[in-house]
Formats: sequence, C-alpha cells, structure tokens
Amino acid sequence: MCVLGAMISKTAPKNKNLELARSATSCLFPSYLCSQYRSDTITPVKPTEIKSFQKKIWDFYGKNKREFPWRPPLLKIQTNGILDPYNIFISEVMLQQTQTYRVVPKYEAWIRQFPDFKSLSQSPLPTVLRYWSGLGYNRRALYIQTTAQRVVKEFGGKLPMDPEILETFPGIGKNTAGSIYVFSENKPFVFIETNIRRVFIHEFFSSQSHPGGSETTDRISKDDSIAPLQNDNGIHDRDILTLVDQTLDRINPRQWYYALMDYGSYLGKTIPNPNRQSKHYAKQSRFEGSVRQIRGKILKILLEKKKITKEELLSLGLADDEKLLDQALLQLQKEGFISANGTVFRLNR
Repeated sequence: MCVLGAMISKTAPKNKNLELARSATSCLFPSYLCSQYRSDTITPVKPTEIKSFQKKIWDFYGKNKREFPWRPPLLKIQTNGILDPYNIFISEVMLQQTQTYRVVPKYEAWIRQFPDFKSLSQSPLPTVLRYWSGLGYNRRALYIQTTAQRVVKEFGGKLPMDPEILETFPGIGKNTAGSIYVFSENKPFVFIETNIRRVFIHEFFSSQSHPGGSETTDRISKDDSIAPLQNDNGIHDRDILTLVDQTLDRINPRQWYYALMDYGSYLGKTIPNPNRQSKHYAKQSRFEGSVRQIRGKILKILLEKKKITKEELLSLGLADDEKLLDQALLQLQKEGFISANGTVFRLNR
C-alpha cells in the first residue's frame, strides 16, 4: 500500500522537531484516500500550535492514562515493538460499538478461550456466540470468526499488517483498519473514532456554533471511514481528519492515540458532548422493541435450545409485531446465524 510520507517507518528521523514540522505537511492517508479526506477549508496548524496541543494531551495522559488488557504493560510489547495483532484485532472490533467497561471482562474471557486465529477459526459458532454474548451487535462475532478462518487459510494464521487488506475483512472499515495497524505496529496512520472526534471538536472548533442532537450516546463508530451525514450545519469528519494528520505524533503514534482517546473519554464525562457539533452525529436509535433486540433474544434462546418454531417464538412474546419477528429471522438467516426448515429454526454450527 502506498501511503504519502512513506509512513515514516524504520528509517524515521530521530529529530522530534523535524517530525513536528513534517506533521503539518505530510499526509498519512492511503494515497487513494488523500483527496477524499484532506480538507481545503482547514488552515495548516502552526508548529507552535502543534507543540502546545501535543503538550496538553501528553500532560493529561501522563497523569490520567487508563489501563486496559489490550494496552501495554498488560499486553506485552514484543521484541520488535509490535503488540500481538490478534489481541489488537479482537479488542478493536469489540470496542467498535461497545463501552470499554463492558468490553474488558468479555475480552479477557475471549482471549482465554480463543488465544489465536486458529483456535477461533475452528470453534463451533454457538461457542463463539456464547463468549460474545453481552457485547451486542452479534454480527461482529460472525465477522470475527469469518476473518479468523480467512487469516488461517490465506495468510498462514498471521493478520496482514496492511490497512488496505484489513479493509477487505468483514466489518472492518477504514478507521478500524487504521487503529489495528497503529496499535499493532506503532506506525503513524490517520484514523478517527468517537473520543478522538470529541477532542478535536472541543480543542479546534469550540468557538463555532453547530446545532446538534440532544445529549445522548454517540451513534458514530470508527467502523465507518466517513460516517453518514446527519447534521448539514455540523463539522465534517474530513476537517477533523486533516487536523488529526497535522498534529499526529509520528514518533510514538500508538501512545499518542491512547492519549487522545483517554482525554476524549474524560471530556465525555465532564462537559456537554462536543460530538453533537459533528455533521455525522445522530441520536442512538431506540433499542427496546427493535429488530436488533429481537435478534439478540432469538440467538440467546437458540444457544439454550437446539431448535425452535416461529409459533414458539411468538408465544414467548419476543415481538409485539409479527412483522418485526419475521424481519429478525430473515436477517439472521441471510447473515448465516440460523437455518430454517419450514417454520423450525436452528443455530448454524
């Protein structure tokens, strides 16, 4: 993959001032995305402003950094400076649309049960779903196992460290591909997620007035490269990504992104949500009574029972509207979770 700035990889200069100067001019998007991501409306940040912003983030991180089992020192850095790509892949997919406090125990149990791509690829789907249960958006579990099977078959059990290839796996968008690459390799690359978006809107756009939704859980995940537009008057991710590129610490991008996300998490708990100013912001859709809730209930039942009929599902009161139940069953069949024999449904093995 061609990335402008040559990814500042093994031959990166050791002069940090040179790196800071480069951060305002070099582009760390894949070349095929540079024109899409780079904004013409954002003035390059001055080197002094970059230094001041980085100092603020690093100072906060030094006093308030969070510990997670997918971060050093709990996840051991290998002799070549890499963090185990499998562990990073699992944690990043789990974190796409689930809060960290819910992910931690699920991640730890998952790694104990499925320590690598091979063990995951060979596991029965019901077992995978049991260990995923509680994280929501169950299709991610299916995507993870499908990816594991492809990694074993096509890449010898090793996750390819190329964002363009990573994007070809199911459920991996440009931002998740970028985060996996950065956290595994500790090489500079541009991506965005909810906490990062919050930091840059707060620090660089706080003087602007952008109407947004009411203060609710963000419905923007790093699964999308550029999230769907929701607020015509808001701040576009393209403008934020340009600033992420300009201010990126190219010497230690892994910890730099940790620091950004920790500061963003802090902001989310202490001030009105800056992400409401995002052009891509939308209220979290109602879960109660939704097709998503019905899907989860069906899978939970089928994990306990070998089979069930549609009539039995209706008798359990899974849905007030039979059409919603039909929609949930059809989705689960299309995605490969369940199979139907007439009105009898079974979990695929």
